[in-house]
Amino acid sequence: MSVAVVHSRALSGMEASPVTVEAHLANGLPCFTIVGLPEAEVKEAKDRVRAALQNARYEFPARRITVNLAPADLPKESGRFDLPIALGILAASEQLPAPPLAGCEFAGELALTGELRPIRGALAMALSAARARRAFVLPEANAREAALVEEATVYPAQSLLDVCAHLTGRMPLARCFERPVVNGWHHPDMAEVKGQLHAKRALEIAAAGGHSLIMVGPPGTGKSMLAERLPGILPPMTRDEALAAAAVQSMGSAGFDIANWSRRPFRAPHHTASAVALVGGGSQPRPGEISMAQHGVLFLDELPEFGRQVLEVLREPLESGRISVARAARQAEFPAEFQLVAAMNPCPCGYLGHPNGRCRCTPDQVARYRRRISGPLLDRIDLQVEVPAVPLEDLTRGAAGEASEAIRTRVAAARARQLKRQGRPNTGLSTREVDRHCTPDAHGATMLKQAISQLGLSARGYHRVLKVARTIADLAGARTLSASHVAEAIQYRRFDRS
Repeated sequence: MSVAVVHSRALSGMEASPVTVEAHLANGLPCFTIVGLPEAEVKEAKDRVRAALQNARYEFPARRITVNLAPADLPKESGRFDLPIALGILAASEQLPAPPLAGCEFAGELALTGELRPIRGALAMALSAARARRAFVLPEANAREAALVEEATVYPAQSLLDVCAHLTGRMPLARCFERPVVNGWHHPDMAEVKGQLHAKRALEIAAAGGHSLIMVGPPGTGKSMLAERLPGILPPMTRDEALAAAAVQSMGSAGFDIANWSRRPFRAPHHTASAVALVGGGSQPRPGEISMAQHGVLFLDELPEFGRQVLEVLREPLESGRISVARAARQAEFPAEFQLVAAMNPCPCGYLGHPNGRCRCTPDQVARYRRRISGPLLDRIDLQVEVPAVPLEDLTRGAAGEASEAIRTRVAAARARQLKRQGRPNTGLSTREVDRHCTPDAHGATMLKQAISQLGLSARGYHRVLKVARTIADLAGARTLSASHVAEAIQYRRFDRS
Protein backbone atom coordinates (compact mmCIF):
# COMPACT_ATOMS: atom_id res chain seq x y z
CA MET A 1 0.00 0.00 0.00
CA SER A 2 1.16 3.60 -0.58
CA VAL A 3 -0.59 5.14 2.46
CA ALA A 4 -0.29 4.07 6.09
CA VAL A 5 -1.82 5.47 9.29
CA VAL A 6 -0.16 5.31 12.74
CA HIS A 7 -1.58 6.66 16.01
CA SER A 8 0.43 8.82 18.43
CA ARG A 9 0.00 11.72 20.90
CA ALA A 10 1.05 15.37 21.22
CA LEU A 11 1.31 17.18 24.55
CA SER A 12 -0.74 20.34 25.00
CA GLY A 13 -0.62 21.51 28.61
CA MET A 14 -1.68 18.49 30.65
CA GLU A 15 -3.56 16.95 27.73
CA ALA A 16 -2.15 14.28 25.44
CA SER A 17 -4.07 15.08 22.26
CA PRO A 18 -4.39 12.37 19.59
CA VAL A 19 -2.23 12.72 16.50
CA THR A 20 -2.68 10.68 13.34
CA VAL A 21 0.60 10.10 11.48
CA GLU A 22 -0.16 9.55 7.79
CA ALA A 23 2.69 8.35 5.57
CA HIS A 24 2.30 8.50 1.78
CA LEU A 25 4.68 7.22 -0.88
CA ALA A 26 4.41 8.53 -4.45
CA ASN A 27 6.42 8.39 -7.65
CA GLY A 28 8.73 11.26 -8.45
CA LEU A 29 12.10 12.61 -7.42
CA PRO A 30 13.13 11.24 -3.98
CA CYS A 31 12.30 13.66 -1.17
CA PHE A 32 11.05 13.52 2.41
CA THR A 33 8.51 16.10 3.61
CA ILE A 34 6.83 16.43 7.02
CA VAL A 35 3.73 18.64 7.25
CA GLY A 36 1.20 19.36 10.01
CA LEU A 37 2.73 22.24 12.00
CA PRO A 38 5.96 20.43 13.07
CA GLU A 39 8.47 22.18 15.32
CA ALA A 40 12.21 22.02 14.57
CA GLU A 41 12.70 18.78 16.54
CA VAL A 42 10.03 17.06 14.44
CA LYS A 43 11.47 18.34 11.17
CA GLU A 44 14.83 16.88 12.17
CA ALA A 45 13.16 13.47 12.42
CA LYS A 46 13.77 13.03 8.68
CA ASP A 47 17.49 12.39 9.21
CA ARG A 48 17.04 10.30 12.34
CA VAL A 49 14.38 8.09 10.74
CA ARG A 50 16.42 7.59 7.54
CA ALA A 51 19.54 6.52 9.48
CA ALA A 52 17.54 4.32 11.90
CA LEU A 53 15.80 2.44 9.07
CA GLN A 54 19.04 1.86 7.19
CA ASN A 55 20.92 0.69 10.30
CA ALA A 56 18.02 -1.65 11.10
CA ARG A 57 18.56 -3.22 7.65
CA TYR A 58 15.31 -1.92 6.20
CA GLU A 59 15.06 -0.25 2.81
CA PHE A 60 14.51 3.49 2.87
CA PRO A 61 12.18 4.10 -0.12
CA ALA A 62 13.77 6.16 -2.89
CA ARG A 63 10.42 7.80 -3.59
CA ARG A 64 8.51 10.97 -2.78
CA ILE A 65 7.62 10.57 0.92
CA THR A 66 5.05 12.82 2.57
CA VAL A 67 4.26 12.51 6.28
CA ASN A 68 1.21 14.39 7.58
CA LEU A 69 0.70 14.94 11.32
CA ALA A 70 -3.01 15.56 11.83
CA PRO A 71 -4.72 17.67 13.05
CA ALA A 72 -2.76 20.29 11.16
CA ASP A 73 -3.52 23.15 13.58
CA LEU A 74 -2.03 21.38 16.63
CA PRO A 75 1.68 22.16 17.17
CA LYS A 76 3.93 19.07 17.23
CA GLU A 77 7.19 19.12 19.18
CA SER A 78 9.93 16.80 20.51
CA GLY A 79 11.30 13.58 19.05
CA ARG A 80 8.42 11.36 20.20
CA PHE A 81 7.11 11.18 16.62
CA ASP A 82 10.25 9.45 15.29
CA LEU A 83 8.93 5.95 15.97
CA PRO A 84 5.44 6.41 14.46
CA ILE A 85 6.93 8.14 11.38
CA ALA A 86 9.35 5.25 10.83
CA LEU A 87 6.57 2.66 11.23
CA GLY A 88 4.35 4.59 8.84
CA ILE A 89 7.04 4.57 6.15
CA LEU A 90 7.64 0.84 6.64
CA ALA A 91 3.91 0.08 6.41
CA ALA A 92 3.41 2.33 3.36
CA SER A 93 6.30 0.59 1.59
CA GLU A 94 4.84 -2.82 2.55
CA GLN A 95 7.87 -3.82 4.62
CA LEU A 96 5.57 -4.07 7.63
CA PRO A 97 1.95 -5.28 7.88
CA ALA A 98 -0.48 -2.38 8.38
CA PRO A 99 -3.38 -4.04 10.30
CA PRO A 100 -1.53 -4.43 13.65
CA LEU A 101 -0.87 -0.68 13.71
CA ALA A 102 -4.56 0.15 14.20
CA GLY A 103 -4.80 -1.18 17.76
CA CYS A 104 -1.71 0.55 19.13
CA GLU A 105 -0.30 3.98 19.81
CA PHE A 106 3.41 4.67 19.44
CA ALA A 107 5.86 7.23 20.82
CA GLY A 108 9.64 7.26 20.99
CA GLU A 109 12.73 9.10 19.84
CA LEU A 110 15.03 7.14 17.56
CA ALA A 111 18.79 7.06 17.81
CA LEU A 112 20.69 6.73 14.54
CA THR A 113 21.28 3.08 15.39
CA GLY A 114 17.56 2.40 15.74
CA GLU A 115 17.59 2.33 19.54
CA LEU A 116 14.69 4.01 21.34
CA ARG A 117 15.43 6.92 23.65
CA PRO A 118 13.14 8.09 26.49
CA ILE A 119 10.53 10.81 26.05
CA ARG A 120 8.68 13.11 28.44
CA GLY A 121 4.96 12.97 29.17
CA ALA A 122 4.72 9.16 28.99
CA LEU A 123 2.28 9.01 31.90
CA ALA A 124 -0.17 11.48 30.34
CA MET A 125 0.00 9.63 27.01
CA ALA A 126 -0.59 6.28 28.71
CA LEU A 127 -3.72 7.68 30.41
CA SER A 128 -5.10 8.88 27.07
CA ALA A 129 -4.20 5.67 25.26
CA ALA A 130 -6.03 3.66 27.93
CA ARG A 131 -9.15 5.81 27.47
CA ALA A 132 -8.92 5.22 23.70
CA ARG A 133 -8.67 1.45 24.36
CA ARG A 134 -5.38 1.11 22.51
CA ALA A 135 -2.11 -0.50 23.58
CA PHE A 136 0.83 1.85 24.05
CA VAL A 137 4.29 1.03 22.66
CA LEU A 138 7.09 3.24 23.96
CA PRO A 139 10.79 3.20 24.98
CA GLU A 140 11.72 0.78 27.73
CA ALA A 141 13.08 3.63 29.87
CA ASN A 142 9.53 5.06 30.15
CA ALA A 143 7.69 1.79 30.69
CA ARG A 144 7.58 1.75 34.49
CA GLU A 145 6.29 5.31 34.51
CA ALA A 146 3.53 4.55 31.99
CA ALA A 147 2.60 1.34 33.84
CA LEU A 148 1.47 3.44 36.80
CA VAL A 149 -1.80 3.66 34.86
CA GLU A 150 -3.17 0.27 35.86
CA GLU A 151 -5.77 0.15 33.07
CA ALA A 152 -3.18 0.88 30.36
CA THR A 153 -1.65 -1.85 28.17
CA VAL A 154 2.02 -0.88 27.99
CA TYR A 155 4.60 -2.57 25.77
CA PRO A 156 8.22 -1.45 26.33
CA ALA A 157 10.72 -1.74 23.49
CA GLN A 158 14.47 -1.18 23.26
CA SER A 159 14.70 -0.54 19.53
CA LEU A 160 12.84 -0.15 16.26
CA LEU A 161 13.64 -3.78 15.45
CA ASP A 162 11.87 -4.91 18.65
CA VAL A 163 8.74 -2.99 17.66
CA CYS A 164 8.77 -4.42 14.15
CA ALA A 165 9.23 -7.96 15.48
CA HIS A 166 6.24 -7.42 17.75
CA LEU A 167 4.01 -6.14 14.94
CA THR A 168 4.93 -9.03 12.62
CA GLY A 169 4.35 -11.58 15.39
CA ARG A 170 7.90 -12.97 15.29
CA MET A 171 8.73 -11.90 18.83
CA PRO A 172 5.89 -10.22 20.75
CA LEU A 173 6.85 -7.63 23.35
CA ALA A 174 6.20 -8.47 26.99
CA ARG A 175 3.55 -6.30 28.61
CA CYS A 176 4.81 -4.21 31.51
CA PHE A 177 2.92 -5.08 34.71
CA GLU A 178 5.37 -3.63 37.21
CA ARG A 179 3.75 -1.65 39.99
CA PRO A 180 5.53 0.85 42.24
CA VAL A 181 6.42 -0.03 45.80
CA VAL A 182 5.88 2.60 48.47
CA ASN A 183 9.09 2.54 50.49
CA GLY A 184 7.76 4.41 53.48
CA TRP A 185 8.60 7.87 54.69
CA HIS A 186 11.95 9.47 53.95
CA HIS A 187 11.37 12.99 55.21
CA PRO A 188 13.33 14.68 58.00
CA ASP A 189 11.81 14.11 61.44
CA MET A 190 10.10 16.88 63.38
CA ALA A 191 11.78 15.56 66.53
CA GLU A 192 15.02 17.12 65.31
CA VAL A 193 13.58 20.63 65.76
CA LYS A 194 14.08 21.81 69.33
CA GLY A 195 11.79 24.42 70.83
CA GLN A 196 9.43 26.41 68.57
CA LEU A 197 6.29 24.80 69.98
CA HIS A 198 4.10 27.58 68.62
CA ALA A 199 5.48 27.17 65.10
CA LYS A 200 5.14 23.38 65.29
CA ARG A 201 1.52 23.77 66.30
CA ALA A 202 0.90 26.07 63.32
CA LEU A 203 2.59 23.56 61.02
CA GLU A 204 0.34 20.79 62.33
CA ILE A 205 -2.76 22.91 61.69
CA ALA A 206 -1.52 23.75 58.20
CA ALA A 207 -0.96 20.06 57.44
CA ALA A 208 -4.35 19.01 58.78
CA GLY A 209 -6.37 21.53 56.77
CA GLY A 210 -4.09 22.07 53.76
CA HIS A 211 -3.61 25.72 54.73
CA SER A 212 -0.93 28.10 53.47
CA LEU A 213 1.62 29.37 55.99
CA ILE A 214 4.20 32.12 56.36
CA MET A 215 6.89 32.10 59.07
CA VAL A 216 8.60 35.31 60.17
CA GLY A 217 11.75 35.24 62.29
CA PRO A 218 15.48 36.01 62.53
CA PRO A 219 18.07 33.86 60.71
CA GLY A 220 18.82 30.49 62.24
CA THR A 221 15.57 30.05 64.17
CA GLY A 222 14.48 26.92 62.27
CA LYS A 223 12.11 28.25 59.59
CA SER A 224 13.64 26.18 56.80
CA MET A 225 13.91 23.12 59.06
CA LEU A 226 10.22 23.34 59.87
CA ALA A 227 9.22 23.77 56.23
CA GLU A 228 11.28 20.77 55.12
CA ARG A 229 9.48 18.62 57.68
CA LEU A 230 5.97 19.54 56.57
CA PRO A 231 5.73 16.78 53.89
CA GLY A 232 6.58 14.23 56.59
CA ILE A 233 3.46 15.07 58.63
CA LEU A 234 1.02 15.34 55.72
CA PRO A 235 -1.49 12.50 55.26
CA PRO A 236 -0.54 9.69 52.86
CA MET A 237 -1.40 10.38 49.23
CA THR A 238 -4.37 8.64 47.68
CA ARG A 239 -3.82 6.83 44.38
CA ASP A 240 -5.56 9.61 42.45
CA GLU A 241 -3.38 12.26 44.13
CA ALA A 242 -0.20 10.26 43.46
CA LEU A 243 -1.18 9.76 39.82
CA ALA A 244 -1.98 13.47 39.36
CA ALA A 245 1.34 14.54 40.92
CA ALA A 246 3.28 12.01 38.83
CA ALA A 247 1.55 13.15 35.63
CA VAL A 248 2.65 16.76 36.18
CA GLN A 249 6.23 15.76 36.98
CA SER A 250 6.24 13.56 33.88
CA MET A 251 5.71 16.72 31.82
CA GLY A 252 8.92 18.28 33.18
CA SER A 253 12.28 18.07 31.47
CA ALA A 254 13.56 15.56 34.04
CA GLY A 255 10.49 13.31 33.80
CA PHE A 256 9.08 11.35 36.73
CA ASP A 257 11.27 9.16 38.93
CA ILE A 258 9.20 6.14 39.92
CA ALA A 259 11.10 6.01 43.24
CA ASN A 260 9.13 9.13 44.20
CA TRP A 261 5.76 7.45 43.72
CA SER A 262 3.29 8.41 46.46
CA ARG A 263 5.69 10.94 48.02
CA ARG A 264 4.51 14.48 48.51
CA PRO A 265 6.49 16.83 46.24
CA PHE A 266 8.60 19.49 47.95
CA ARG A 267 9.68 22.30 45.64
CA ALA A 268 11.93 25.12 46.87
CA PRO A 269 12.84 27.49 44.01
CA HIS A 270 15.55 30.12 44.57
CA HIS A 271 14.42 33.70 45.02
CA THR A 272 15.94 34.62 41.64
CA ALA A 273 13.28 32.49 39.89
CA SER A 274 11.16 34.30 37.31
CA ALA A 275 7.38 34.45 37.11
CA VAL A 276 7.43 32.00 34.18
CA ALA A 277 9.54 29.58 36.24
CA LEU A 278 6.77 29.57 38.87
CA VAL A 279 3.63 29.43 36.73
CA GLY A 280 5.06 27.69 33.65
CA GLY A 281 5.08 28.75 30.02
CA GLY A 282 7.37 28.82 27.02
CA SER A 283 6.65 28.48 23.30
CA GLN A 284 5.45 24.97 24.14
CA PRO A 285 3.92 25.58 27.61
CA ARG A 286 5.34 23.41 30.37
CA PRO A 287 4.39 23.33 34.06
CA GLY A 288 6.23 25.60 36.47
CA GLU A 289 7.21 25.15 40.10
CA ILE A 290 3.65 25.78 41.32
CA SER A 291 2.26 22.90 39.26
CA MET A 292 5.26 20.68 39.98
CA ALA A 293 4.26 20.98 43.65
CA GLN A 294 0.85 19.43 42.87
CA HIS A 295 -0.55 17.82 46.06
CA GLY A 296 2.67 18.76 47.82
CA VAL A 297 4.53 21.76 49.25
CA LEU A 298 5.92 24.86 47.55
CA PHE A 299 8.47 26.50 49.87
CA LEU A 300 9.52 30.08 49.16
CA ASP A 301 12.41 31.04 51.43
CA GLU A 302 13.40 34.71 51.82
CA LEU A 303 9.99 35.71 50.45
CA PRO A 304 10.62 39.49 50.17
CA GLU A 305 13.67 38.81 47.98
CA PHE A 306 11.44 37.45 45.21
CA GLY A 307 10.42 40.03 42.61
CA ARG A 308 7.10 41.74 43.20
CA GLN A 309 5.76 40.53 39.87
CA VAL A 310 6.86 36.98 40.70
CA LEU A 311 4.98 36.96 44.00
CA GLU A 312 1.80 38.37 42.51
CA VAL A 313 1.43 35.36 40.20
CA LEU A 314 0.69 33.27 43.30
CA ARG A 315 -2.58 35.04 43.98
CA GLU A 316 -4.81 33.36 41.41
CA PRO A 317 -3.50 29.78 41.89
CA LEU A 318 -3.98 30.06 45.67
CA GLU A 319 -7.65 30.80 45.07
CA SER A 320 -8.55 28.68 42.06
CA GLY A 321 -6.17 25.71 42.19
CA ARG A 322 -5.53 26.08 38.44
CA ILE A 323 -3.11 27.98 36.20
CA SER A 324 -4.02 29.12 32.68
CA VAL A 325 -1.04 29.97 30.49
CA ALA A 326 -2.22 32.01 27.50
CA ARG A 327 -0.05 32.70 24.48
CA ALA A 328 -0.85 34.32 21.14
CA ALA A 329 -1.18 30.98 19.33
CA ARG A 330 -2.18 28.58 22.10
CA GLN A 331 -3.41 28.18 25.65
CA ALA A 332 -2.62 25.56 28.27
CA GLU A 333 -4.01 24.82 31.71
CA PHE A 334 -2.07 23.23 34.56
CA PRO A 335 -3.21 22.07 38.00
CA ALA A 336 -2.11 24.07 41.05
CA GLU A 337 -3.42 22.29 44.14
CA PHE A 338 -0.39 22.99 46.28
CA GLN A 339 0.39 24.09 49.82
CA LEU A 340 2.34 27.33 50.07
CA VAL A 341 4.89 27.69 52.87
CA ALA A 342 6.94 30.88 52.98
CA ALA A 343 9.66 32.20 55.27
CA MET A 344 11.07 35.68 55.74
CA ASN A 345 13.13 37.81 58.13
CA PRO A 346 11.38 40.48 60.20
CA CYS A 347 13.57 43.30 58.82
CA PRO A 348 16.34 43.93 56.24
CA CYS A 349 19.14 42.89 58.61
CA GLY A 350 17.04 40.03 59.95
CA TYR A 351 17.53 40.62 63.69
CA LEU A 352 14.53 42.73 64.68
CA GLY A 353 13.37 41.53 68.10
CA HIS A 354 16.40 39.27 68.59
CA PRO A 355 17.66 39.10 72.21
CA ASN A 356 21.17 40.16 71.16
CA GLY A 357 19.86 43.60 70.11
CA ARG A 358 21.91 43.66 66.89
CA CYS A 359 19.15 45.24 64.77
CA ARG A 360 19.76 48.86 63.75
CA CYS A 361 17.00 49.09 61.12
CA THR A 362 14.79 52.17 61.29
CA PRO A 363 10.99 51.78 61.46
CA ASP A 364 10.76 53.14 57.92
CA GLN A 365 13.22 50.51 56.64
CA VAL A 366 11.30 47.74 58.40
CA ALA A 367 7.97 48.93 56.98
CA ARG A 368 9.38 49.25 53.47
CA TYR A 369 10.87 45.75 53.70
CA ARG A 370 7.61 44.19 54.85
CA ARG A 371 5.57 46.02 52.24
CA ARG A 372 7.37 43.99 49.58
CA ILE A 373 4.68 41.43 50.41
CA SER A 374 1.48 42.90 49.02
CA GLY A 375 -1.69 43.03 51.06
CA PRO A 376 -3.74 40.92 48.60
CA LEU A 377 -1.13 38.13 48.67
CA LEU A 378 -0.79 38.21 52.45
CA ASP A 379 -4.57 38.13 52.78
CA ARG A 380 -4.55 34.77 50.96
CA ILE A 381 -2.11 33.16 53.42
CA ASP A 382 -4.07 31.45 56.19
CA LEU A 383 -1.44 31.18 58.94
CA GLN A 384 1.06 33.93 59.78
CA VAL A 385 3.47 32.80 62.49
CA GLU A 386 6.39 34.39 64.31
CA VAL A 387 9.41 32.11 64.81
CA PRO A 388 11.57 33.77 67.50
CA ALA A 389 15.15 32.97 68.45
CA VAL A 390 15.45 29.67 70.34
CA PRO A 391 16.58 30.04 73.99
CA LEU A 392 19.90 28.41 74.87
CA GLU A 393 18.27 26.02 77.34
CA ASP A 394 16.07 24.60 74.55
CA LEU A 395 19.09 24.03 72.33
CA THR A 396 21.09 22.23 74.99
CA ARG A 397 18.17 20.17 76.23
CA GLY A 398 18.81 16.49 75.54
CA ALA A 399 15.20 15.36 75.10
CA ALA A 400 13.94 15.26 71.52
CA GLY A 401 10.69 16.81 70.43
CA GLU A 402 7.61 14.98 69.23
CA ALA A 403 8.25 12.71 66.25
CA SER A 404 6.68 13.31 62.85
CA GLU A 405 4.90 9.95 62.99
CA ALA A 406 2.85 10.94 66.05
CA ILE A 407 1.92 14.30 64.50
CA ARG A 408 1.05 12.63 61.20
CA THR A 409 -1.38 10.31 63.00
CA ARG A 410 -3.32 13.28 64.39
CA VAL A 411 -3.20 15.08 61.06
CA ALA A 412 -4.49 12.04 59.18
CA ALA A 413 -7.37 11.65 61.67
CA ALA A 414 -8.34 15.31 61.29
CA ARG A 415 -8.13 15.11 57.48
CA ALA A 416 -10.32 11.98 57.53
CA ARG A 417 -12.99 13.91 59.44
CA GLN A 418 -12.93 16.64 56.82
CA LEU A 419 -13.22 14.22 53.91
CA LYS A 420 -16.11 12.42 55.57
CA ARG A 421 -17.92 15.68 56.34
CA GLN A 422 -17.43 17.65 53.11
CA GLY A 423 -15.29 15.54 50.78
CA ARG A 424 -12.31 17.94 50.72
CA PRO A 425 -9.77 19.61 53.05
CA ASN A 426 -10.97 22.70 54.89
CA THR A 427 -8.82 25.03 52.80
CA GLY A 428 -10.95 24.22 49.74
CA LEU A 429 -14.33 25.05 51.28
CA SER A 430 -16.57 27.39 49.30
CA THR A 431 -18.37 30.33 50.91
CA ARG A 432 -21.58 28.33 51.19
CA GLU A 433 -19.73 25.39 52.76
CA VAL A 434 -18.03 27.72 55.25
CA ASP A 435 -21.47 28.97 56.35
CA ARG A 436 -22.62 25.39 56.70
CA HIS A 437 -19.68 23.72 58.43
CA CYS A 438 -17.78 26.57 60.14
CA THR A 439 -20.38 28.37 62.25
CA PRO A 440 -18.93 29.28 65.68
CA ASP A 441 -20.89 29.37 68.94
CA ALA A 442 -22.20 32.66 70.32
CA HIS A 443 -19.04 33.51 72.26
CA GLY A 444 -16.84 32.65 69.28
CA ALA A 445 -18.99 34.78 66.94
CA THR A 446 -18.65 37.76 69.28
CA MET A 447 -14.89 37.32 69.44
CA LEU A 448 -14.69 37.12 65.65
CA LYS A 449 -16.66 40.36 65.26
CA GLN A 450 -14.22 42.12 67.56
CA ALA A 451 -11.27 40.75 65.58
CA ILE A 452 -12.75 42.02 62.31
CA SER A 453 -13.02 45.49 63.82
CA GLN A 454 -9.60 45.59 65.52
CA LEU A 455 -7.52 43.75 62.91
CA GLY A 456 -9.33 45.09 59.87
CA LEU A 457 -9.98 41.65 58.42
CA SER A 458 -11.35 41.48 54.89
CA ALA A 459 -14.21 39.20 53.89
CA ARG A 460 -11.60 36.74 52.62
CA GLY A 461 -9.70 36.97 55.90
CA TYR A 462 -12.92 36.37 57.82
CA HIS A 463 -13.62 33.16 55.93
CA ARG A 464 -10.03 31.99 56.24
CA VAL A 465 -10.13 32.44 60.01
CA LEU A 466 -13.25 30.26 60.10
CA LYS A 467 -11.55 27.58 57.96
CA VAL A 468 -8.52 27.52 60.25
CA ALA A 469 -10.79 27.37 63.31
CA ARG A 470 -12.62 24.44 61.74
CA THR A 471 -9.28 22.64 61.29
CA ILE A 472 -8.33 23.33 64.92
CA ALA A 473 -11.65 21.84 65.99
CA ASP A 474 -11.05 18.79 63.77
CA LEU A 475 -7.67 18.21 65.42
CA ALA A 476 -9.41 18.33 68.78
CA GLY A 477 -12.19 16.01 67.58
CA ALA A 478 -14.84 18.68 68.26
CA ARG A 479 -18.00 18.97 66.18
CA THR A 480 -18.71 22.64 66.90
CA LEU A 481 -16.45 25.69 66.83
CA SER A 482 -15.91 27.09 70.29
CA ALA A 483 -14.41 30.41 71.35
CA SER A 484 -11.05 28.74 72.00
CA HIS A 485 -10.87 27.46 68.43
CA VAL A 486 -11.72 30.88 67.02
CA ALA A 487 -9.25 32.62 69.36
CA GLU A 488 -6.38 30.40 68.27
CA ALA A 489 -7.25 30.93 64.60
CA ILE A 490 -7.32 34.72 65.06
CA GLN A 491 -3.85 34.84 66.55
CA TYR A 492 -2.44 33.42 63.30
CA ARG A 493 -3.46 36.55 61.35
CA ARG A 494 -1.51 39.24 63.15
CA PHE A 495 1.24 40.01 60.62
CA ASP A 496 2.16 43.70 60.74
CA ARG A 497 3.13 45.32 57.40
CA SER A 498 3.28 48.88 58.71
